[in-house]
Amino acid sequence: MASTQDVIAAEDAPLRRERNQRLRQAVHRHKATSRQGIQERLFTLAFSGLVYPQIWEDPVVDLEALSLKEGESLVAIASGGCNVLSYLASAPVRVTAVDLNPAHVALNKLKVAAIAHLPDYETFRAFFAEANRAENLEAYSVFLRPHLDGVTRRYWDSRDRIGRRRIGYFRSNFYRHGLLGNFIAAGHILARLHGKNPRRLLVARDRGEQRQIFERELAPLFKKRHIRWLLDKPSALFGLGIPPSQFEALKGKEASMADVLRQRLERLACDFDLKDNYFAWQAFGRRYATNMRAPLPPYLQPDSFAKLRKRVEDIQVVHASFTEHLAAQPAGSVDAYVLLDAQDWMTDSQLGALWSEIARTAKPGSRVIFRTAGEETILPGRVPDRILSRFTYDRDRCREMTAKDRSSIYGGFHLYTFAG
Repeated sequence: MASTQDVIAAEDAPLRRERNQRLRQAVHRHKATSRQGIQERLFTLAFSGLVYPQIWEDPVVDLEALSLKEGESLVAIASGGCNVLSYLASAPVRVTAVDLNPAHVALNKLKVAAIAHLPDYETFRAFFAEANRAENLEAYSVFLRPHLDGVTRRYWDSRDRIGRRRIGYFRSNFYRHGLLGNFIAAGHILARLHGKNPRRLLVARDRGEQRQIFERELAPLFKKRHIRWLLDKPSALFGLGIPPSQFEALKGKEASMADVLRQRLERLACDFDLKDNYFAWQAFGRRYATNMRAPLPPYLQPDSFAKLRKRVEDIQVVHASFTEHLAAQPAGSVDAYVLLDAQDWMTDSQLGALWSEIARTAKPGSRVIFRTAGEETILPGRVPDRILSRFTYDRDRCREMTAKDRSSIYGGFHLYTFAG
């Protein structure tokens, strides 16, 4: 006999299909038979599964910009869940994690269940920081599975396109899976085919050695003609979660996408000490460092677990678009918004609808943060001035925050404050 949760999940199936359709609407801008249309549909297919096992925006920069205070309400795109949990660990706030991708929704709900029901920090750390132990599957069966809703449970119990049980990812290094994990793996393979090895960067003792190894192991790859040709194809960057519409913004004025990626990778490899940058460990080691002093996202650090367990009731995970969710909220009810890089995908109409809802739901002093592939904010001239003029923007401060972002992927970090 079907459980109540399973019946509810079956009733919600049409709504989930409708929300997945919104992902296609956000990406598809050309006819299906055109070259651009084919690329957009290939991206949508790739993006429909797990994309980000780890989110690639620096939560420390986010938290500095957001300046969260006790009791505030924050709405954020969920993605891999690292940042929304890091916000919750930093302050007793109410967090709503919103995402159109059902795999990301399932991952966030798994993490919330883990905070509430795993027995201790050591088990939590083994599950999400190491993510490669057989014991994690037993922990899932005993502590997590009974507390998941039917949709989330079926996702982790089901198999991916090549027959692997999805929860089994946590036995074989979760961070090697998903679209981003496969992209990083492909980069490692390509480097090794040319006699280079990105892992060598991880033995550097200081930033001086990091630069030496980067110049020897990685920089030469971006000069090779066939690699430059490959990286100038929009489909080559699908693994970074970059849709065709974002490709040109990322490329900017550079002659080749290879030049852009070299610059971003150089920042990641050279501008931050490896002892403080878990993004570099993921890029060059395909995992987190495992010693007890290893750099980890804030939510995985030892002093965060007790705070998260105490505050776990203050986070909810919602399968919806950001605009759709805000439209259902009362006016003047939100203190902070985190949009990641989603606006790079949007049309002017979609941007206008989003910022109309932000302005309606924002309290005076509310903060909105987001990132862009290019360096400059994309909002002037695209969001109606009657809306955007109600927000303040400090360009110099945003550039300072961009320079602090350890993930090094994005061209710009942006903070808008609602003046009311």
